[in-house]
Amino acid sequence: MIKIPHADEGGICPLHREDMSKVCHRCPWWTLVRGKNPQSEEMIDDWRCAVALLPMLLVENAQMQRQTGAAIETFRNDVVSGVVQAVSHAADNAGRLIDARNNRRQ
Repeated sequence: MIKIPHADEGGICPLHREDMSKVCHRCPWWTLVRGKNPQSEEMIDDWRCAVALLPMLLVENAQMQRQTGAAIETFRNDVVSGVVQAVSHAADNAGRLIDARNNRRQ
């Protein structure tokens, strides 16, 4: 089992209204976080309060949504251009078929 460290002294927990070093190691929101800060690109590998992490996680989520939206738009544009090309090709072939049928009847 992971040993949960105590928080640094001096900070006051807004939920328990006590020094963080006395309560955070018992709180279920005291979480090990590993990753990259989306705003400063600094690497994070320490224990922090999940409630305090929410603004940073919301920023990262917004960035991921923008990237996903851009990827979907690119995919949509590729599909539309492929469909336009296929319909154009089909229309050309249909026109040739109609011309060939008309020429046989004459």
